[in-house]
Amino acid sequence: MEISAIVLLLVMVGALLVSTPLLGTYLATVYGDAPERRGRASTLADRVFGPVESLVYRVVRVDPLREQRWTGYASALLSFSAVSVVVLYALQRLQGVLPLNPDDAAAVPPALAWNTAISFVTNTNWQNYAGETTMSHLTQMSGLAVQNFVSAAVGMSVAVALIRGLVRRSSATIGNFWVDVTRTVVRVLLPLSLLLSIVLMSQGVIQNLRASTAAPVLDRTTEQVQTIPGGPVASQEAITQLGTNGGGPLNANASHPFENPNGLTNFLSIWAMLAIPFALTHTFGTLAGDRRQGRTVFGVMFSLWLLSSMVAMGMEARGNPALAASGADQSVSSLQSGGNLEGKEVRFGAAVTGLYAASTTGTSSGAVIGQHDSFTALGGGVALLSMMLGEVSPGGVGVGLNGLLILALLAVFIAGLMVGRTPEFLGKKIQAAEMKLVVLYILVMPSVLLAFAAVSVTLDSAVGRIANPGPHGLSEILYAFSSAANNNGSAFGGLGGNTQWFNTTLGIAMFAGRFLLIIPTLAIAGALGRKAKVPVTAGTFPTNTPLFAGLTLGVTLIVAGLTFFPALALGPIVEHLSL
Repeated sequence: MEISAIVLLLVMVGALLVSTPLLGTYLATVYGDAPERRGRASTLADRVFGPVESLVYRVVRVDPLREQRWTGYASALLSFSAVSVVVLYALQRLQGVLPLNPDDAAAVPPALAWNTAISFVTNTNWQNYAGETTMSHLTQMSGLAVQNFVSAAVGMSVAVALIRGLVRRSSATIGNFWVDVTRTVVRVLLPLSLLLSIVLMSQGVIQNLRASTAAPVLDRTTEQVQTIPGGPVASQEAITQLGTNGGGPLNANASHPFENPNGLTNFLSIWAMLAIPFALTHTFGTLAGDRRQGRTVFGVMFSLWLLSSMVAMGMEARGNPALAASGADQSVSSLQSGGNLEGKEVRFGAAVTGLYAASTTGTSSGAVIGQHDSFTALGGGVALLSMMLGEVSPGGVGVGLNGLLILALLAVFIAGLMVGRTPEFLGKKIQAAEMKLVVLYILVMPSVLLAFAAVSVTLDSAVGRIANPGPHGLSEILYAFSSAANNNGSAFGGLGGNTQWFNTTLGIAMFAGRFLLIIPTLAIAGALGRKAKVPVTAGTFPTNTPLFAGLTLGVTLIVAGLTFFPALALGPIVEHLSL
């Protein structure tokens, strides 16, 4: 593996260790009570952002001091999301007659418009289209970019609602959905996106409202021209990464020099995907009044991300052993060791491409700088497994923390069974009602993923869209539904997904992977919030220690292994063994 890739990984680790407590502390202040409720003077952030938030509350007629039960919170969330789907679908279907369409993009076909609307509202950003040739500037800005902000804000709001349920005592409410979403967008996502957009523009990422430019190719012997895209790229790229959305405005995504011009923007892209999910662990510890709890959750997330990154980097740097045996790698530069050049970002190297892939599939971001379909069997398998874990390494903004906290509830329940004691987490007894919701949460994603994948491999029309038969073809289908059911958005490009079957079923998988997990999460928050805390005794199992972190890590891996090992064995594992 090249030294530059190792240095990049070490610098990334250092940047995350620095940004996590800083950003996490700020997020804890964002989600604290309003000045009127906490009984003290407003902060600088309140004075800066408060007037904007007050205007929003007046327009939508929301009382910011009125909190909701979990059922009201869920109803508001689902209603908001349903309206968002309808509006985004209509915008795509009507874009041909709407303004800010300098390239005369036609109306998006119904099945594709449905898939895209569900995709962006669920924070999946699966793209069965070429962005610069399919969507108008108006659709990109007022449709897709808006959903990049609000879908990320919804995920973060649910995480905060779950934290409130864990830390409050005998409370019937878990916050106000409209307030949480508004504060997330105004105080977190907009300021961070503005700063990152400025940095990206300074490095050459384009930001304009121009149409595509036709320019002659370098070969003067032909009359062909190349089309150079224009559009608001930097602004959308910033929230795409910070919100773990991944839906870039250009078809080549983050491998396009207009989105990702150099090593600095590549580093910032990876950091932006990871920063908020990791920071929320510190927010959790701060709001819980025990930062060791946050460090325990961080430790599990960080271990999973670091391990998957190292394996992916190592496998892609090593390359395909069949190429090495044939001597085909002898003429390849050291930057692409092992002859594994196909599908890699040649500017940064095979190992860095592996790091990017592990980070984008460990979060709910579909951004890519390489073709995951061209990875080695185990390198692609790491990306596939990272999603199958439930994307808790560290997961998307908000939803990663949700998933790991729910797995922590399962871990503490198992620990309680082992010692013969009613399990407790943060002083709340975990009983049968909560465990039923935990089991429902854990079963939804694999049920949808495996069911649709199983049906797809029996349909000639679906199998016919596979570019690579055999084990790799199965991996392509598994990857597609893993990406959809875990709201990731990346893909194995060998699968032609722009069909009636895949557009429809992948849309259903995205919907289930988002909302059928959010509802039990909010129900758990409501159930735990109503409970009183029990005193800590000598028999209480501590949940803020390395031992509990190891237990949670083990439970996470065992649940994923028991669920997906047969499918993985028929896909990437048998493909690797056949080399």
